[in-house]
This record gives sequence, C-alpha cells and structure tokens, in this order.
Amino acid sequence: MNRPNILYIMSDDHSSNAISCYHSILEKVFQTPNIDRIAVEGCRMDAYCATNAVCTPARASIMTGQYGHINGVKTLDDDWNPQKGPDLAKLLQNSGYQTALFGKWHLGCVPEGFDTFQYLSKGNGKEGEQGDYYDPCFQDKNGTIRQYDGYVTDIITDMTKKWLENRDKERPFFVMCHHKAPHDFWEYHKRHEDLFQGVDIPVPDSLFEDRKHRSLATRDFGSSVTPRSRIRSLYCDFCRDDYVTGKLEGTEGMNFEEKGIAAYQKYLKDYLRTVAAIDESVGQLINTLEEDGSLENTIVIYTSDQGIFLGEHDYQDKRWSFEESLRTPFLIRYPKEIQAGSVCKALMANIDVAPTLLDYAGIEIPEEMQGVSGRKVIAGEEKEIRDAVYFRYWMHLAHNHDNPAHYGIRTKRYKLTFYYGLPLDATGAVQKETPPGWELYDLERDPQELHNVYEDIEYQEVCKRLKVKLENMKKFYRDTDEEYPVLLERYKRSK
Repeated sequence: MNRPNILYIMSDDHSSNAISCYHSILEKVFQTPNIDRIAVEGCRMDAYCATNAVCTPARASIMTGQYGHINGVKTLDDDWNPQKGPDLAKLLQNSGYQTALFGKWHLGCVPEGFDTFQYLSKGNGKEGEQGDYYDPCFQDKNGTIRQYDGYVTDIITDMTKKWLENRDKERPFFVMCHHKAPHDFWEYHKRHEDLFQGVDIPVPDSLFEDRKHRSLATRDFGSSVTPRSRIRSLYCDFCRDDYVTGKLEGTEGMNFEEKGIAAYQKYLKDYLRTVAAIDESVGQLINTLEEDGSLENTIVIYTSDQGIFLGEHDYQDKRWSFEESLRTPFLIRYPKEIQAGSVCKALMANIDVAPTLLDYAGIEIPEEMQGVSGRKVIAGEEKEIRDAVYFRYWMHLAHNHDNPAHYGIRTKRYKLTFYYGLPLDATGAVQKETPPGWELYDLERDPQELHNVYEDIEYQEVCKRLKVKLENMKKFYRDTDEEYPVLLERYKRSK
C-alpha cells in the first residue's frame, strides 16, 4: 500500500478573511498566492469550525479528535496529557509513519509520538510556549533549549525543509509545521515593512457595530463587566512608546471613530505583514516536495487553530463564537482523489481532523474519537458528514475574562448560542453574576451576524427545533453539565 505523506501546516490565529482565496474585502489589497495554490490545486473548505475558539483547546481537539471536556483541555490553563486517550501522532508513528513537529506546540506537555521535534519555548513549563518573533528559543526531544538567530517564521520553515530533505524517502511521513504568526503582537520581518505603504485597508461593515440587536450577554454593559471600547484595547497598546512595531502617531485631535479607524489600519497592516512571511513559507515547503518528486503523493493542508477578528464586530482576538472566530481556514491538496479548484461547503469540525488523517493513512479510527472522517466530503463523494457543529467556550473556568461563557450549535444555515455568563471557580461556585442570553443568527440572510433574530416571531419554530438539537448534541457528546447545577438552573430559567 502506497500510503500518502502528510504535510500539516498550521498558523496561529489566521483568519479566513486574510487568505485571498476566501475572497474577503482584503483580497483587494493583499494576496496569498502560495496558500491559494493549495486551493487552486485542491479543495477550499468553507464551513470548517473550531469547537472552542481559543488556542490550547483547539490544538488538543486536533490531536485527539475529542472535545475539551473529554480530553481534559477546556482552557488555556489546562495541560494536555497525551498518555490519556488517543493521540494522532502516536497512531501514525505506530503504523510506520515518520513523524516530526516544528514550531508552536502550546499544549503544556512534551510532545509524544514524534520521532523528532523542536517546539517554541522560553524555558521549562507552559509560560514560554508562545515564543518570540525574533531570536526565539526551541526545546528539542532531549529537553535541550536553544536560541536561534533570526525571524521565527523563517526558522520554523528552515527546520521543516531540512527535515523533509533528509527524511527516509522509502517511508511515508507526517510532519506538523506550526507557525507562531499571526499571533499577537504582530512583529513582522523587516523585508515586509514597506508592504501597504500608501494603501488604505478596506474597513469591515461591522467595525462600528450597533449592538442593540444583541442579547444583554454580549452587549457593552454596566460595571459588572468592563465595557468594550469601540476602538478596541489595541489603540492603547499601539500608542505606547515601546510598542513592538512603533508607536501609532498622528491621532491627536482625532475623534472617537477616527481613532478607531487609525488603530484598525495599524492592526491590519502589521497582521498582514506577518501573514506575508507565512505565505512565503508555504511556497518554500511545497517547492521542496515538488523538487524531490513527492508532492503528488503528499496530502498538503493549510489551516489555523481557529479564526480571529480583524475588526469585525469591533473586535480583535478570538474567544467569541461569531463566524470570524469560529470558522477556520482549511485548505487541502491531494490530487490522487481531491478535485482541483473544488469547494467543500459541508460542515466539518476540528475534532474531525484526526479521524480524517487516519482515514487517509489507512488506520482504524479509535472509538474514543468523537470526530468523524471528512475524506469523502472533501473528495465530493458525499454531501455531509454532520448536520451541525457543537461548540463551547470554557475560559470562565480559568480566567476572569470579559467574554461570557457560552455554548451552542452551528448548522448550515443557523447559529444558536446560549451565553450562560457564569464565571465559576474550580468548585463550581459562582465568582460573579453576568447576564445570560440567547442569540440566533440566520447565516443565509445575515452572514455578518448583525441581526440577532432570537426574539423574532418568524424564527420561533426554528428556535425550538435548534434547542432540541442542541440538547441532543450535548447528550451525545457527554457534555451535560451535571457537575454545574447552578449553570443548569440558569439554562432552565432562560428557556
């Protein structure tokens, strides 16, 4: 059996809107030709979702095919234990694959199942796992920490290229190339500093969203939760004298909205400059495989751990379950069975990644995995693998974040979210009260999610149907909240 190689390239916080083949408003001023090549010669997935739009839980779900309440990684403070439950890398390694990892790991543990690895670190423990843009430190399989000179994207690329060039050509490989970029704060390479000179970045329609349509749970409200500024916290960061890419100048005398637009312009230009280096990296890796003749037998994937807001809804960062954060780019090339230029609109979740890759590799999918293989929908042989994606944001358990805790489902047309807004400590006790609320969006009529229709008479039957679906999915995935009686009571009262 000639099993396919797998090159899995994942960036951190890369929005679909910042990849030109997804055709957002940014396509007019920014192109990603090398990333786009994967879509041109393969498939672009339009409804691939993170099940928890924050880095560490998303990465754990990719490796395990499980939700965070099963694999133990619900928040940024949780460490994954790869000895408990399924591990994608181990399964591939045990079946004869050469395995390697280079770049950001961010799972609070030493990777297992990889023949070799170098992951971003500043020392022992989880604190250093973000890494630095310049002269970053990496930890290897021997526990040795070494600092490398140069720019982090280029270093990770060079590590991956070197491994590809020196691998055993007689055995299939699985390599994860995990970029730090475009995670904040966006320190671009100097070769890209003139990118966007004299260019105005298009502004999203929702940059100054009027949130009156929303539930109380997600509006700017009261003193119990710090109100969000419409110009975002980034404005204050950008105005610091020591900001990493230089202070935002010339905003004196600007009004509120003008400052917001100035901050947006700096944010997007810095962000996209870091993406430019990633696009170059993708081109180099594809060329390496093309030159040694192995590209046609290699599954090439480009994705992110989740999406991120680029000013939409007047947000930066992720952590919400609006489309820009929840929906995640996923491009895949494998000409032996994936049609060039195809677009897959089937719902797929990050818990489906491990089962899908195991399917390609001819390895039995463990029963403990909650995801399913998307191989047939990617190939166009089936229309759907699921009719909804269940998602949940758990960060209230670990941090005193303003983002309200929530869960919900996304179908092809609708998204229903319950914001239960109960920051809980480790014992399940309430830390402080925040308003609960329901939101429903008709993604067909309102793809930008600017009209919460939960209270609309027209959608009451839809609400009832989706609530039944939500409850059934919570039971199916064994996430019934029995350990949080206060939460369950709030859910019952909210109905």
